[in-house]
Amino acid sequence: MTTLSRSNTRDLERRYRRLLLAYPPTYRRAHGDELLDLLLEDAAPGRRVPVPKEAWGLLVGGLRSRIVHQATGSAWRDGLHLGITAVAMVNLAALLPYVQALPLWTLLAALALLAVLRGWLRTALPLTLLVGVKMVGIASGRQFFDVTPLPVYPNGLSEAALFETSDPYLVAASYAVVLIGLVVLTSLRRPVRARSWWWWAAALPAAWAGPAWLAEEFDHPVSLSRMAAEVVALGLAVAGGYLARDPRWALASGVYLLIVSSDLAFHAEQLGRQHLAYAGILLLLVTAAALIPFRQRRHCLD
Repeated sequence: MTTLSRSNTRDLERRYRRLLLAYPPTYRRAHGDELLDLLLEDAAPGRRVPVPKEAWGLLVGGLRSRIVHQATGSAWRDGLHLGITAVAMVNLAALLPYVQALPLWTLLAALALLAVLRGWLRTALPLTLLVGVKMVGIASGRQFFDVTPLPVYPNGLSEAALFETSDPYLVAASYAVVLIGLVVLTSLRRPVRARSWWWWAAALPAAWAGPAWLAEEFDHPVSLSRMAAEVVALGLAVAGGYLARDPRWALASGVYLLIVSSDLAFHAEQLGRQHLAYAGILLLLVTAAALIPFRQRRHCLD
């Protein structure tokens, strides 16, 4: 074998290994070397990059494998944990535009999300309760724990003061959902799996208020970046239910939809047809996530 051909083989192997990162670590440890040998054996002589169709197949197969790998253990327990993770992320996102005015409370909210993500339920409980009480106090104009100048003005991520268009009951509900879920999961005395670090990336589009939809026509605009993040997340829930035939993502989506629905119901007099279309899209995705796993099971039985 010439030096050039060995160099080409090393380049091709390196690129295949990068594509195999799409698969879960446990799968790579068990089958990675075997799969890599097969790929290199079937590759044309002198090739340095994978065939596009082959690369796409590895990426799709890795995603499918990761989704199926997640569908283990108790579906309802894992789905509940995933749902409160989404709500805890949104609670943190609500504070990010005000981090310069509330650095301590934003940090505590971030620590609460970290504890939820890593499955440290007993740590997440007091952190979530502490931040929740403070946020309800700000929303209702009361001073809990420390003195906070009101209103709390934002940075570039938003234009409205903190909870200017919200209500203390809505704020309390968003934290109560997380607290109730944590209490239920803690009472089971069983560990929950750690969540992906990608939840941190989702917090920024959820926090950004612009570009906003219907900002001039309605008093309750909807952030396009948050809409995009919601549609992507719920679309992944549908894909997860389809590939794994498992309802855990439907349960998580339902928990999140409960919070969104409460907010829209509170602003019912300020909503237009576009808002209803937005709610309809979310409801359609959640319904699809709930029905698809059972439809696939019936299909398999047939």
